[in-house]
Amino acid sequence: MPLPRLLLIDDNKTRIQQFEDILLFMEYQVSTTSSIDYDSLLKDLDDVRAVFIGDGCEKQATLIKTVIEATANLPIILLIEKGTALQIPTPIKKMLTGFHEWPSVLPVFTEILKKLPVPKKIEDTPSRNVANKGLAGNSESIKSIRESIDQVANSTATVLVLGESGTGKEVVAKAIHLASNRKNKPFVPVNCGAIPAELLESELFGHEKGAFTGAITARQGRFEIAEGGTLFLDEIGDMPMPMQVKLLRVLQERTFERVGGNKSIECNVRIVAATHRNLDEEIKEKRFREDLFYRLNVFPIELPALRERTKDIPLLVNHLVARMEANKQDPVYFTRDSLAILMQHPWPGNVRELSNFIERLTITHPNATIDIGDLPEKFQQYEISDDFVLDEAEPLLIKNDLEDKKVEKTSTENIATSSELPEQGLDLKEYLSNLELGLIKQALEECNGVVAHAAKLLNMRRTTLVEKLRKYELSA
Repeated sequence: MPLPRLLLIDDNKTRIQQFEDILLFMEYQVSTTSSIDYDSLLKDLDDVRAVFIGDGCEKQATLIKTVIEATANLPIILLIEKGTALQIPTPIKKMLTGFHEWPSVLPVFTEILKKLPVPKKIEDTPSRNVANKGLAGNSESIKSIRESIDQVANSTATVLVLGESGTGKEVVAKAIHLASNRKNKPFVPVNCGAIPAELLESELFGHEKGAFTGAITARQGRFEIAEGGTLFLDEIGDMPMPMQVKLLRVLQERTFERVGGNKSIECNVRIVAATHRNLDEEIKEKRFREDLFYRLNVFPIELPALRERTKDIPLLVNHLVARMEANKQDPVYFTRDSLAILMQHPWPGNVRELSNFIERLTITHPNATIDIGDLPEKFQQYEISDDFVLDEAEPLLIKNDLEDKKVEKTSTENIATSSELPEQGLDLKEYLSNLELGLIKQALEECNGVVAHAAKLLNMRRTTLVEKLRKYELSA
């Protein structure tokens, strides 16, 4: 079932394109129009969730009033350039539901959409994690996994998530929890392979005071903490055999006792388990109980290795960079050629390895554009394939080939000395204004219309550049 429709009224073509790309990627329906041709769209608002209006539209205040009258109680959000919130007139602020700085990043914009009021007509729609359930990619395997999550989310069935280390098994477990009717209850993860065997029982079921040396107080276990919610048993294949017996009993009877106690405690917990091991082989080697396997394997979900879905890498890169930028880390940008190289690497550590690689680049190359030569030595063995196609990617985080956009760096001194004063003289103020205008246009073109990056290229504050854009009546 498609997500609701969002309406954007804007005269900034770059922003319209970015808005459409991101929202379509998030599976929303999108309608866009200019501030001149919006009348027809305001007559059909049955499935519209919110109206966004770009700043700089002609007769902005009148436009907002007209939209308010036509849309009744729909949220109206103004898209503004970064750093210009203080410039919004108070009368306009009072008319708006809110405002949002643009360009944006996926995690931040996702949170904005989550907070939008839900119209009564869609209140009963089953909840979904907007965007992609945390699973970036458009490969058939990832689409199938998203469908599986939707199918199993609201059931009570135990789910077994299988896949190599680093493929995102916990992401799937969280997605199941968030899509279920238990989403307002705890999601409690336990790594069964990281806890010593002698402590695992206490960790899962808790213990009473004096149950063993050091147990100076009673303590709840993970089953009690997760009551009503979801318990994620990661690396279940590493669980010791004696604990497998006790876990099987809990799954069968839905009761347990704390270590050192004799009182049965009932539990209402949804179990999602995961392992990178081949449990069929583990059963043959007598390291995993067959009866527990059948209890866990009610609804299996198998995650593909990253090398099996390399076409998802551009979207994964964007998702990871956006998440890091939302966490106040400096972003990095990639050329198409560098992405083509990344798609040829086998990534034995899967998405986790890719994530660590991107994070390392944000430290060594903050706010930089990564081309082939900037990649580590192990990537230099690959050559760009002629059939490389960049399917879908957020335009905010991936740049075009540097060769198409390369501009020679010219110092201020060279610019000043490259011109000779005409015999008839000149209007210095007009000459300098034209020179400044030309350089600003060149910087914006180099940076794909992203004001913050153009400001950095011109060595000025972003707010200063925004004022100059208004002065010259330019739109990014």
